[in-house]
Amino acid sequence: MDYRNGEAPWWKTRSGIVLFGFAAVAAFFLFTGHRAHVFGLLPYLLLLACPLMHLFMHHGHGGHDHRGVNDPSRNSAGPATRSARQISHEQ
Repeated sequence: MDYRNGEAPWWKTRSGIVLFGFAAVAAFFLFTGHRAHVFGLLPYLLLLACPLMHLFMHHGHGGHDHRGVNDPSRNSAGPATRSARQISHEQ
């Protein structure tokens, strides 16, 4: 293993491994001691996840675009993307 400055990263040192061991033991006892509290909060955390995912993942589809259907800057595939209102006005 070739490290830049010749030293191992802190998590691979003896103190880092000991720290992770203590953290794992502490997490185990916290989970087993407070399991009822954690499981009691799960329905609320699930409900809270919905708006949070909407806020943080909303950028994936381009946001709410309030431009019209006939806007030239909008990527449209052609006549198949016309709305029912536009089709009824043409007839």
